Amino acid sequence: MESVLLGEEDPTPDTGVIRVAAALDGDGACIAEARHLAAEFLGRARTGHGLTVSDRALDLIQLVVSELVTNARKYASGPILMDLWIAGDAVDIAVWDSDSVLPVARAADPGRVGQHGLEIVMAVVERFEVRRRVIARVNLLDAARP
Repeated sequence: MESVLLGEEDPTPDTGVIRVAAALDGDGACIAEARHLAAEFLGRARTGHGLTVSDRALDLIQLVVSELVTNARKYASGPILMDLWIAGDAVDIAVWDSDSVLPVARAADPGRVGQHGLEIVMAVVERFEVRRRVIARVNLLDAARP
C-alpha cells in the first residue's frame, strides 16, 4: 500500500499558513516517506515562498518527523496521518495514529536501551502537546541552543 498526499495549501491572505498533509500506510517505508515529505515541503517553503529555513531546522524537523512516525508505527496498527504547517517562523508537526492510548515520554534512564523517541523530540522542540494526536513545533530559524 502506498502513502497518499492528502493535500498542500498555499498560504491564504487571512492566515498566512502553508500546509501539507499525508496519509501514511504504516509499513516499514513510511518513516522514510515521512522524512522525505517533510524535506520536500520545507524545500518548497524556501524556494516557492521565500521562507528562511535553517539547515539545522531542516535536520531537526526531519528528526522529529522520524521519531513521531516511528512511535506511531510501533504502537498502533493501520494508517498514520501526518500534518505539517508553517505559520510565521515555525513549523508544527502533527501525527495521528489509531492507538487509543496517548503517548507519554518516559523518565530519562541512560541505562535503558531504546524507547527514547519522545525524550529526543521534547529536547529539540519549542512546544510539545499530546491530545488525540501529537503536535510538536520547531522554529524555522533554529540556531544551536547554548
